[in-house]
Amino acid sequence: MGSHKDSTDDSLPTPTPTPVTQAGRDGLAAMLARPAKTVVALDFDGTLAPIVADPEQARAHPDAVPALAALAPRIAAVAVVTGRPAGVAVRLGGFAGAPGLAHLTVLGHYGAERWDAVSGEVTAPAPHPGVAAVRAELPGFLDGIGAWQGTWIEEKGRAVAVHTRRAKDPQAAFDALRAPLTDLATRHGLIVEPGRLVLELRPPGMDKGRALTEYVRELGAEAVLYAGDDLGDLPAFAAVDKLRSDGVPGLLVCSTGSEEVAELKERADLVVDGPAGLVRLLTWLAGQLPPAPDQERNAAS
Repeated sequence: MGSHKDSTDDSLPTPTPTPVTQAGRDGLAAMLARPAKTVVALDFDGTLAPIVADPEQARAHPDAVPALAALAPRIAAVAVVTGRPAGVAVRLGGFAGAPGLAHLTVLGHYGAERWDAVSGEVTAPAPHPGVAAVRAELPGFLDGIGAWQGTWIEEKGRAVAVHTRRAKDPQAAFDALRAPLTDLATRHGLIVEPGRLVLELRPPGMDKGRALTEYVRELGAEAVLYAGDDLGDLPAFAAVDKLRSDGVPGLLVCSTGSEEVAELKERADLVVDGPAGLVRLLTWLAGQLPPAPDQERNAAS
């Protein structure tokens, strides 16, 4: 399955997006016809924020919050679905207190955590004990298998991740670590979530697909858009496919600045050029939808 790529220069008008599948075209049409019943769900890293070598330096694209703020009041809900802790995504995204995002939801740790802008609070279950065990064992484990040089550990609270992007051969290091880290995770009751040159050890039972499905069902949505860029987004893509089969139209968007995740790109209805391309899509979508009643009142006052 091919995909249309939005490579428009920022200085030019954004063209009408053209999904390459009939299911994608039906999803977009449903969103335009029923915005008050539409959920837009977005990954964070690589989708709203450019990929950077140090995850703590990641920031949402400078036009992401304005685009979300223009769109959010016109639809049922906007959710950020991420493997990061919910509070970290809120901080790096600049979402807290942003005008227009009063009802934004962040589903962190693949849905295990939830932050709602209305309350400003994070709700989450107790941490899995295997995460603490892996956290203590991982430095010596990497050293023992000769994989310490060029790799580094990211502390994620309810998970721990090993990055290979700084290794001499990042892909080779990633491939070499996948099996031993899977064995380590299994021993402590965890699973490994592969990403773009990162392997995350986290508790089982929750993924972006389940988180997205539960959120869509909670709101009674009748149309859904999901945008992602990584292997961790494949369950969300599968969830949208299942929702489609259950009568909820959906649009699958791949945000890509590289060729690292070809499978996601091939399964997408629409491909945009990284976070900048996604911002253009969200801005275009907001421009097609009527203002919410409270926006109209504010404009008239």
